[in-house]
Amino acid sequence: MHFGYKQLYIGGKLMDAASGEKQEVVCPATEKVVGEIAWAGKADAELALAEAQKGFEFWSALSLAERAAWMGTLRQEVLAHEDSLRKAMVYEMGKTYEGAGEDIEALVNGLDFYPAAMSNLHDEIIPDRENTHRHTLVHQPAGVAVAYLAWNFPLLNVGYKIGPALAAGCSIIIKPSPLSPLSAYLLGEILHNMQFPAGVINFLCGPVEEVAYTMTTSRIPKVLTMIGSSASGRRVLADSATSLKRVSLELGGNAPFIVCEDADLDLAVATGIALKYGNCGQICVSPNRFLIHENVYDRFLEKFVAKARGIRVGFGPDQKPDMGPLVTTRDRSRVMQMVADDRAAGAELVLGGGIPLGMDTGNFMEPTVLSNITTDMRCFREEIFGPVAAMMKFSTVDEAIELGNRTDYGLVAYVFSSNERTIRRFTEVLDFGEVQVNGVKYAIYLPHGGIKESGLGHDCSYLALHDYLVKKRITFTV
Repeated sequence: MHFGYKQLYIGGKLMDAASGEKQEVVCPATEKVVGEIAWAGKADAELALAEAQKGFEFWSALSLAERAAWMGTLRQEVLAHEDSLRKAMVYEMGKTYEGAGEDIEALVNGLDFYPAAMSNLHDEIIPDRENTHRHTLVHQPAGVAVAYLAWNFPLLNVGYKIGPALAAGCSIIIKPSPLSPLSAYLLGEILHNMQFPAGVINFLCGPVEEVAYTMTTSRIPKVLTMIGSSASGRRVLADSATSLKRVSLELGGNAPFIVCEDADLDLAVATGIALKYGNCGQICVSPNRFLIHENVYDRFLEKFVAKARGIRVGFGPDQKPDMGPLVTTRDRSRVMQMVADDRAAGAELVLGGGIPLGMDTGNFMEPTVLSNITTDMRCFREEIFGPVAAMMKFSTVDEAIELGNRTDYGLVAYVFSSNERTIRRFTEVLDFGEVQVNGVKYAIYLPHGGIKESGLGHDCSYLALHDYLVKKRITFTV
């Protein structure tokens, strides 16, 4: 399948890059070119900033009801084009067709949820102790927002940003990842065809050194938001210091998956399999370190491996696989090298570790399980971002807590136990932005954010609105 050539979407118009440059998009499953995009440069970034400023002046002047109406129309257009948007994600990054549905759901839910959430943010009356003045605290849109997005959930990430930005009254420039830009560029075509207000949403993709640096260092943006690695987040923070900007960062993770002696093992196994091998393990909230109580370790490992053996690796809507490829050959090599390094250090390879039989084309990797890892191994210390479950034993709750917290990351931790006192202990002292107990749930109305090296601010929930709003105190003399 080939999606043709896609143009930048800036200021309400589809256009070529100023330089005329194009970039090929290669499918990670077939290694074939599946499309071309206009490849932006510094001039295009500067144009996007100028057009977004004009878009902000128009959009911020609209009422919330008017903004909500436009967002509702866009929601319907996304649903009308759902099949083509899903297929773009399947071919640009190897997602399963069903998995791409999560992206569509997040995008349409974001467009639906945030106008209502914004309507619930009321002005705050501050009592005057001397009864001489009247004070009101109001919310106003911050200004132009720039969003840098990761490749693993191309349209889910778009939905997490445009929902709160648009509802708050901000315009936004979105730079998708060069590994998965087709679906975002297709969304630009949808916006163009429906004549969405010019400059309010803009899409461009190009080299970090020209496009991202130009926008990050500009004084025009008032909000910088990002989904990506912790190293990239630190770079954005450093480069942004040309002016004081609001910054929201959802970054890397190293999630512990803690299974206690009294846990429901079947529930823990089913949840762990879904989280670990969904999207080929390329999820920031994917379990990294499986910490299993020594008394149930062997049983858990046996059940987990049995389930993992049944995962169907493949590609395309017709095959309906459970798991697709890693996004690049380099990423597969990185993950396989981690496995090799940890095996050399003493870890036991229980399942997988190689390329599936007959799948030499593409970046496929077998569902993999390592056991008896130690704290000095790479799969314990580093974010795997691939289909590798790394297992180790613990003997006490305090040991599990210490092991779980032994990381610079702080996005999410998972705990399985039937003892309320044990659960309370974990939720109190695990140093993560989210602690999920006996299951997992993500939704547009639930806060998603990390601490430590995992980020600043929140995606999802009403909290995300605060990244795009400023507070203003208005005082009248009585």
